[in-house]
Amino acid sequence: MYAVMGVTGQVGGQVANGLLAAGQRVRAVLRDEAKAGPWIERGCGIAIAGSDDADALATAFEGTEGVFLMIPPDYDPAPGFPAVQKVIAAVSRAVEAARPGKLVFLSTVGAHVEEFSLLNNSRLVESALRNLPVPTGFVRAAWFMENASWDVAAARTGVIPSFLQPLDHPIPMVATADIARTIVATLQDQWQGTRVIELEGPQRYSAIDIANGFAAVLGHPVRTEPVPRDTWKPLFLTQGMQHPEPRMRMLDGFNEGWIDFEHGPSGSLKAATTLDSVLRRVVERSS
Repeated sequence: MYAVMGVTGQVGGQVANGLLAAGQRVRAVLRDEAKAGPWIERGCGIAIAGSDDADALATAFEGTEGVFLMIPPDYDPAPGFPAVQKVIAAVSRAVEAARPGKLVFLSTVGAHVEEFSLLNNSRLVESALRNLPVPTGFVRAAWFMENASWDVAAARTGVIPSFLQPLDHPIPMVATADIARTIVATLQDQWQGTRVIELEGPQRYSAIDIANGFAAVLGHPVRTEPVPRDTWKPLFLTQGMQHPEPRMRMLDGFNEGWIDFEHGPSGSLKAATTLDSVLRRVVERSS
């Protein structure tokens, strides 16, 4: 039995499906019982637990060969990252109590970086999980290729505003399907201590590559324009963010190159899915 968090999201759902396809039993961990129906129909066990509820998480993790830990993203963290600190405390207590066979956490490229940014969320989680009494695995995933789904409407107009700059600067990206496949394989593997897997796609891509990919799918020219750096903060505040600095520094890190894998491109696992194939899917789904 494997406990899978985040089954209603794009990665967690694919992890659960991948384990089921491999003949494994799955306990789907959800916050909302109303969303359990499809997973019950697929033969999954169900556990209702928030990511900050230590007792409920312990029940969800009990008796499992492994746990996939997916923490809800906090794109607007308050100073000190209090939300993720609360989750860390709950997960740590739950693992101490339940002692699952192993724990695999969906982390991020740049989780090792000390420089302040939004990705410090994952750095804090990794630091805490290393001290747990079970084997822990960190899958440090690159920028999600599916993030481009936010740009479909703009691509249809022919102009995509981009926070990734310079526009021709390539960064590591990866498809969520490849992330899920890696997590499924890792959960079924055996190791001791802490294991780190840094994962990206077959090549690195830039904002221009995203625009060109959309152009190929949509059949009309698509270009991208940089969003000026000095407009980011007022823009994010207008959009409702209260603490935009962590997100801004994350974008700076990708753009300036100090957010990358700990061992650089040579040390990462290369997945097969291309950006063009993901862009085709996100356009089809938006139609």
